[in-house]
Amino acid sequence: MPDIIDPDIRKAHTLPSDFYTSEERLRESRSRFSEYWHFAAHRSQFGESTAIPLPHMEGILGEPMLLTSEDEIRCLSNVCTHRGMIIAEQKCSAKTLQCPYHGRTFGLDGCFRTMPEFEDVQDFPSQSDNLQRFPTLEWNGIIFCGTRPLDFSGCLEELERRLGWIPISSFEHDESRFRDYEIQANWALYVDNYLEGFHIPFVHKELHGVLDYDNYRTEIFEGGVLQVGIASDDEPSFNLPETSPDFGENVAAYYYWIFPGLMLNFYPWGLSVNLVVPISPNRTRIFYHGFVGDHSMLGKGAGADLDKVEEEDQEIVEATQRGVSSSIYYRGRYSPERERGVHHFHRILSSRREIDNLL
Repeated sequence: MPDIIDPDIRKAHTLPSDFYTSEERLRESRSRFSEYWHFAAHRSQFGESTAIPLPHMEGILGEPMLLTSEDEIRCLSNVCTHRGMIIAEQKCSAKTLQCPYHGRTFGLDGCFRTMPEFEDVQDFPSQSDNLQRFPTLEWNGIIFCGTRPLDFSGCLEELERRLGWIPISSFEHDESRFRDYEIQANWALYVDNYLEGFHIPFVHKELHGVLDYDNYRTEIFEGGVLQVGIASDDEPSFNLPETSPDFGENVAAYYYWIFPGLMLNFYPWGLSVNLVVPISPNRTRIFYHGFVGDHSMLGKGAGADLDKVEEEDQEIVEATQRGVSSSIYYRGRYSPERERGVHHFHRILSSRREIDNLL
């Protein structure tokens, strides 16, 4: 059978509309999320805390998780091994984790410590009474976790090659930039919109004014997409080192997407993170975090008013969700120049293995 998305973008048609409307398509897509690494947190989010619950990971992977920081950073199950109670709903700075239901305690390493009224229980405690640990890795202060993730070296090499010179690990978490809300649109439609600058002149008038649209470009790599926004004349841009592959260019923003729904948006002021969490075929939860590296650059350039840009995008994707749900829409075509990132995403999402599972 031919690929559902032709590898030649000039011949390809976009995803069939049921990718945005079908429970079955959503269920199959989410079943693959366990194979990928996901953004958990930035080191600065700990502050004085020793444990951070990760509600977005529960939405993405179906597993309640929390990060702990002691001698090392660990990702642990946030489910008590006694009766399945969620252990931590908020950040805490305790040296011991205690279940609020019946008082079972654990160390920050996840190991069982104490349990009241269990003196006469035989063969207790055992290994199964410890909290499960999940795979964890860190790049430049950004912590990634997963349940059974595959190789991530290609993405990390791309990030390091392009942005390794930025002191991301020293960025500060800005709680005023946190957002958590739902949109009435499919998660993949939100990703589609993110992966192309084609709509910028039509949807984001202010952003269009600070970016050089003619030189906006898209690059693809295994498991992800990079969009490079070039600053218009006299607009803020990165002070790139000679070692940068973009040295000599006025880069206003690096927009990274990593499958399935992680967006790392780098601006001269710092990093904005978008996390896309599917809820249903027409509902998606979005988490936003902001990490500041240079306070003097806030409010300037491409990263100046992200709330406004997000509101404009939300209006577009919600209207498009209504359109793709129409009985007369099935699929469209790609702009070879402007929609390479969307095409790449669709190729990943509709891989042969997934389609075979659906048939």
